[in-house]
Amino acid sequence: MAARHARPVRVLVDMDCVLADFEAGLLRGFRHRFPEEPHVPLEERRGFFAREQYRALRPDLADKVASVYEAPGFFLDLEPIPGALEAMREMNAMQDTEVFICTSPLRKYDHCVGEKYRWVEKHLGPQFVERIILTRDKTVVLGDLLIDDKDTIQGQEETPSWEHILFTCCHNQHLALPPTRRRLLSWSDNWREIIGSKRGGTQRDQTDLGLRQE
Repeated sequence: MAARHARPVRVLVDMDCVLADFEAGLLRGFRHRFPEEPHVPLEERRGFFAREQYRALRPDLADKVASVYEAPGFFLDLEPIPGALEAMREMNAMQDTEVFICTSPLRKYDHCVGEKYRWVEKHLGPQFVERIILTRDKTVVLGDLLIDDKDTIQGQEETPSWEHILFTCCHNQHLALPPTRRRLLSWSDNWREIIGSKRGGTQRDQTDLGLRQE
């Protein structure tokens, strides 16, 4: 029998709040455009959708904060999350590892789609542009791990192929996860260990597939 080789571990990495600092850029842009309006400090952010927290603060603020991230240049000008670029390059160079950037566009996508591509090329280079997966439904994308700051990810697939690793951000740092779920506190955390934990599973998956085909 021919030797069986483990398939690569496929890692899907979200973009906003994981690679690009969406929250800091949003707060900075809002305070610049609306200096007289009340704002939500980063340490007080709660919930994935900033627009809803601003709506609770005052209903008319929802459209104002949305106008910041829907404006041209917002996504392109976001600063990288500390350690993110280095982690992506190291991950991409790891043996038996596939890395993709899996990101969702805004519904008002006029500017964000092109700017996401340009941001990746600017900060990570053209090789990573080829690894962008743009989708509103991440559950249909095949992978072993999804590193994402959104605490609950739902879509067409009730049981996605990937394990969701919650990436800590200002809006989710207060959440207590059940024992079965894992999180990364930052890119200084144990992401290498998390990827390593999937290697035995991918070999077993491929072995099982081979046995079914023989």
